[in-house]
Amino acid sequence: MAGDLSAKQHLSEKQQDILRFLEEFISEHDYPPSIRDIQTGCDISSTSVVDYNLKRLEEKGYIRRDREVSRAIELLDGQGERRRRSTVQVPVLGKIAAGIPLPVHPDQMAPEEVLDLTEDTVPNRPGLYALRVQGMSMIDALINDGDTVILEPRNSADPGEVVAAWIKDREETTLKKYYPEGARVRLQPMNASMDPIYEDADNVEVQGRLVATLRSF
Repeated sequence: MAGDLSAKQHLSEKQQDILRFLEEFISEHDYPPSIRDIQTGCDISSTSVVDYNLKRLEEKGYIRRDREVSRAIELLDGQGERRRRSTVQVPVLGKIAAGIPLPVHPDQMAPEEVLDLTEDTVPNRPGLYALRVQGMSMIDALINDGDTVILEPRNSADPGEVVAAWIKDREETTLKKYYPEGARVRLQPMNASMDPIYEDADNVEVQGRLVATLRSF
């Protein structure tokens, strides 16, 4: 972030609104907004007013612009220095099957490596862990063989969430959409050619909820 409110007191309310919008837009999209995006997002009367306030933010060391390139706005720290993104360290614990369940309980996995990810990529939450995807059963959810999924430790999930599920009697874990249906659970692949897995509810243990996917290409 560009600092707390007290560090921004010399900015006008409109400039603070624009700076906040820039932070949120870049965090969500990983690229800067257009002038028109800022006008709409901040409810500003004209693009010329946006441009005026961007010039003031640039003068005060909060942004850097390249007027020769569309959307070229870089966030600075208020002293003219490039904003450093906070990072989140996420251990990679092994593989998870998006297909036939693998006989590995997540709690039995030892870290293979640690990913150093920005908060733009994953939320900074305690206990996040990563698993390498093996299989093609989640391709319609844009989770492919070889991708890395980031999971938040959870022992419950809402219907339709993608989870790492431990099937107790098989001693296998799998990545599927989770649908509790009374006394049973449906673990739904996102691949039209594959059938769902049905298990007794007390035979399924949610281990984690998907929060991000890192593509392998």
